[in-house]
Amino acid sequence: MAGNGRDHGGGLDAAAAEFGGARGDWLDLSTGINPESYPLTGLDLTPNDWATLPDKGADAALCAAARRFWRVPTQADVLAVPGCSAAIAQIPALKPAGQAEIALRSYNEHAAAFRFHGWDVQEQAPAPVARVVVHPNNPTGTFQPQIPPAPLTVIDESFCDIAPAQSHIAQARQPGHIILKSFGKFWGLAGLRLGFAIGNPKLIDSLRQRLGPWPVSGIALKIGEVALNDAAWADHTRARLTADAERLDRLMRRVDARPMGSCPLFRTYEVADAGQLHHQLAQHKILTRVFPYSRTWIRLGLPPQRQWERLEAAL
Repeated sequence: MAGNGRDHGGGLDAAAAEFGGARGDWLDLSTGINPESYPLTGLDLTPNDWATLPDKGADAALCAAARRFWRVPTQADVLAVPGCSAAIAQIPALKPAGQAEIALRSYNEHAAAFRFHGWDVQEQAPAPVARVVVHPNNPTGTFQPQIPPAPLTVIDESFCDIAPAQSHIAQARQPGHIILKSFGKFWGLAGLRLGFAIGNPKLIDSLRQRLGPWPVSGIALKIGEVALNDAAWADHTRARLTADAERLDRLMRRVDARPMGSCPLFRTYEVADAGQLHHQLAQHKILTRVFPYSRTWIRLGLPPQRQWERLEAAL
């Protein structure tokens, strides 16, 4: 999806229409979602979980697990949201519109949301009312150790669970700060539509009111709580993702690709002709992501373990 400033990964239907095949024939490497998702086998899901409205106890248990997992400061509030995109769409309404500083080559839903709410979005501003930083950045994979505060400071850490020591979660206690955490990326369950907004209680409560009652499904509440309490799985997954990202770097050197950043969930590479490589892989039913603002950038997520040989053959 391109042309409206809000291009994203995914889009298997469009890829299949252009290059042929059915969705099931494709290997989608266009997103940064963990291909070896959190196992759902053995979870105690009952028919009642599907049939009843989510209760406050399940929401409280999930948010308590999130607070422990991310070591959220006691002064900050935690809100479960139906995917970070739902929070991103509402955050600009938490302050009167002004000037917002948001990097151009970053996750583009932030700028789109601020513009929709009447903000003036600039890549650099001397004294912005709002500052949005994606950490690590998507698509460059770079971390930003220091983030100057603004009256509204949004730090999107959707991919930061691969490097918890680099998180800015301690800033969640500061006035005007909101930290976003994704569940879909690291745990590989993007279809569950679960995320978290963590920050100043006044801002978080205002966001809570805007989302209304029952924003997160009971199934998502239950699965999220179990997964966030599974520290051993998280530790093992970080090690595997790091090793797989290094394997992908070695493989991409065959086509003289130079990796950017250090996010193991995805790699953006500089190549001579990103469009040509994107097309070459698409002929093998492998979907990658290219960017409307760069002819040399191509992004690949990690393949599942059983699909590495397929990618190697296509290259």
